[in-house]
Amino acid sequence: MASLTNKVLQFVLNTELEQVPARVTHQAKRCLLDTLGALLAGGETRVARSVSSFAAKYFKGDEATTLVSGERVSSMGAALANGFACNALDIDDGYRLVKGHPGACLLPVLLAASETARRTTGSDFLTALIVGYEVAIRAGLIRHALYQTYHSSGSWGAIGGAAVAGRILGLNENTLRDALGTAEYHAPIGPMMKCIEKPSMVKDSIGWGNMVAMASVLLAQEGFTGIEPLFDEAPDEDWIEGLGREFLILNLYFKPYAACRWAQPAVAGALRVVEENELEPQHISHIRVRTFEAAGALSCAHPRNTEEAQYNLAYPVAAALVDGEVGPRQVLPPRIFDPTLLELADKVEVEVATEFEQAFPQRTYAEVVVHTEDDRELVSGPMQPPWEPPHNLPEDADLVEKFTGLAGPVLGVHKAREIVAMIWDLEDLDGIKPLITACIKGQDFEA
Repeated sequence: MASLTNKVLQFVLNTELEQVPARVTHQAKRCLLDTLGALLAGGETRVARSVSSFAAKYFKGDEATTLVSGERVSSMGAALANGFACNALDIDDGYRLVKGHPGACLLPVLLAASETARRTTGSDFLTALIVGYEVAIRAGLIRHALYQTYHSSGSWGAIGGAAVAGRILGLNENTLRDALGTAEYHAPIGPMMKCIEKPSMVKDSIGWGNMVAMASVLLAQEGFTGIEPLFDEAPDEDWIEGLGREFLILNLYFKPYAACRWAQPAVAGALRVVEENELEPQHISHIRVRTFEAAGALSCAHPRNTEEAQYNLAYPVAAALVDGEVGPRQVLPPRIFDPTLLELADKVEVEVATEFEQAFPQRTYAEVVVHTEDDRELVSGPMQPPWEPPHNLPEDADLVEKFTGLAGPVLGVHKAREIVAMIWDLEDLDGIKPLITACIKGQDFEA
C-alpha cells in the first residue's frame, strides 16, 4: 500500500498525548476554547436553528447531543447541526494556506464520536483533536494543489473529521483507510467563490462535511469500502513526512471579528484610523479600502441577513467604526438594519491594490484611507488581520475573553468560566460527558 497514506494512518491510530510537545497540547486547548465558543454562540443563529430542527426530524436517534438545546439525535445529525452552528458566525479559527476553517470541521465530529464511543477521556479527546488538525490541514493543502477551483472547507475538512472519529471509535488500519477514502469521495466540493458572490446558509460547507465525516466512519464499520485517500498524491512529500514532527496546528490564525477573514484587515485599519485620530464616525465623508482581489469580491451592499453581513466588506467596517467591535450582535438582526451603520457603509469603496494581490494568500493586507468632512485624509497604512501567526497571536487571556463574550450570553458567565477551567485541565477528565453537559442550557455539570 501507499507509503504516505500508511504514514497518515499510523499517525492517526498510534499518536499518544505523551508524545506530543507541551506547546502543541496547550494550543489544542486554545483551539477547543475558541471553536467551542463559536459553536455555542452560533447555536443562537437562524441557520443553526433551521439545521437543528432538520436534524431532529430526519436524523432521529439518541447517540449524540445538539448544542445548546441538548436535544438528542443520531451522531450524524449532531455532527451536521453542530457543524453549521460552529461556522454560523464566521468567528472560528483558520489556516491561511488552505483558505479555510479546520477547527469547525473537526469539533462537531469529535463531540458526536465521543458520545458514541463507550468511553472517551479528556486525554483521548485532546489527542484526537490534535490528530484531526494535522490531517485536515494537510488534506486541504493537497486538495488545493490538485484542483484549480477554490473549494470550501468541507471538501477537505471531511477527511480530517473522519480521522478524528476513526481515532475515537477505535477503527483498525484498513477500516480507517476506507473511512478516509469514503470521506474524500463524498465530501462536499463546494465552489467557495459562488458562496461569496451570493452569500447564503450553505456557508463553507462545513456542516455537510461534518455529516459526511461521521457517516463515512459508520459506513466503514459496516464494511463499506472507499477509494485510496489522497495523501499519496501530495505534490510535496514533506507535507506528510512531517507528521509528528511539524505541527501545523501552531500556525493557525484566530478571529476577533464575526466576519470573513478577508474583511478583517480593513476592519483593523478602520479602527486604527479612528482610534489614533480620535475621530467620530459622523465626521467621515468617504472611506477607501485598498486590498487584494478576493477581498474585493466581497459585497458592499446592504445586508439582508447574517450571511450577507459576514461576506461583506463595507458593512463590517461601518459596524466596527460605530460600535468598536464586530461580534455576534453586529451581524445579527436587528443591528444589520440600523440606518446609521448602513449610511456609513455606503461611504465605503474598494479598490484592488497590486502589491496586496501579489502577497495573497500567504498574507492578507488592506489599507484604509478615511476622508473627513474637514478635508483631512487619514491613512491606516498596510494592515493584516489581528491574531495572525507567527508574531501577532492572541494571548490565552484574549481567547478566554472571547470565549466568555461568546458563551456568556448563551449559558451565563459563571458557567462559561467553569467551562474554561475544565478545558485548561481537560486531560484530567475521566470522561467527556461533563463538558458536553456544561454546554447545554439549563443543565448543571455531571460527573
